[in-house]
Amino acid sequence: MSSRSPRGESNGVATSGIADSPVVVLIDDDATVRDALEELLNSVGIDTISFSSGQEVLDATLPDRPGCLVLDVRMPGLSGLDLQHLLASKGIRTPIVFLTGHGDIAMSVKAIKAGAVDFLTKPVRDQTFLDAVSTAIATDVARRAASAISRKNAALYQTLTPREREVLRFVVSGAMNKQIASHLGISEITVKLHRSNMMKKMNARSVSHLFNVWQSLPTDIR
Repeated sequence: MSSRSPRGESNGVATSGIADSPVVVLIDDDATVRDALEELLNSVGIDTISFSSGQEVLDATLPDRPGCLVLDVRMPGLSGLDLQHLLASKGIRTPIVFLTGHGDIAMSVKAIKAGAVDFLTKPVRDQTFLDAVSTAIATDVARRAASAISRKNAALYQTLTPREREVLRFVVSGAMNKQIASHLGISEITVKLHRSNMMKKMNARSVSHLFNVWQSLPTDIR
């Protein structure tokens, strides 16, 4: 692993001042390539962490910051595609940009289908590489924001009573109060009470807003 570490990092833990700044993880067995990419990314203010193999990445504790991985395809031990598969199996969804001198169309299609943001071949123009990294970082920032919203709304959902959860499901399916009352065998007035309490607990301003909140919830809840 490269001795160079992100600014403000200590033992792989992000300090509060840079917790939201991006970091790019470079994995390439060619030290010359790693150094060149580090210099390029650092020159535009992006921190880097470098590894010479996929196994080093799996053994490491990476900082919890937005960013992406830049992977070579052919490396000793785990290939870049193997590492992509292993990371996905562990639920690690950090966006990946492949950068290789040994790629072909079939390989690039496989990588993209598996979720890679881009598949670049060496040599690559600096701006093309930076554009791909910027897209990957933006993807990760958006993913993290959506995940945070999902966790917040899931916590709100847990505050609902069983009856309020039933009413929620009917409301987001488009059912009217009268229909909900009939399905649940309760009065329409009681439905309105449960509905009002549910909307307040979910911080929903309207039915359309409630639907968006519902869509953001983890699939095991929906």
